[in-house]
Amino acid sequence: MADKLNNIATQVPESETGMKLAGIQNQAIVQSLYRALAHGEMDSVSKLLASDLEWWFHGPPKCQHMMKMLTGEWSQATFRFDPRSIEMVGDSVIAEGWEGAKAYWVHVWTVKDGLITQFREYFNTWLTVRDLRPPRWESRQVNHTLWQSHLRDLACRSLPGLLLAI
Repeated sequence: MADKLNNIATQVPESETGMKLAGIQNQAIVQSLYRALAHGEMDSVSKLLASDLEWWFHGPPKCQHMMKMLTGEWSQATFRFDPRSIEMVGDSVIAEGWEGAKAYWVHVWTVKDGLITQFREYFNTWLTVRDLRPPRWESRQVNHTLWQSHLRDLACRSLPGLLLAI
């Protein structure tokens, strides 16, 4: 009987508290990245990134600002990323910012074991994040939208839309 209980205990998924704590830590890592970029601390930036960082970009080619900063091609003075919001969404950290009517960006970061392993950049693109996993029986959620670009400063603009499925 005790063996059966031990087997069941090892099959129980990580607690919600543990997942929330991991999410808070991942969010803090992304906040540290933006802070280090703002202060030009590229050594600190490189310590937060996996050596095999996976990167994906959607937007005009001339707007690949973050990758140019991360590779050292540009300094932080060329384009300044000042996130207006940084939120946990599922296993991702989403940062959003805009500079007036000309530049709107969304960054989606994946953090594993304390390192940023994946980066997706959406520039001048309206983004909706949806959960496409089948609903669990205890969750009867009808709306599967997890996150959506905020309307502030964007209501009068026509931006291409993109759906990110996680």
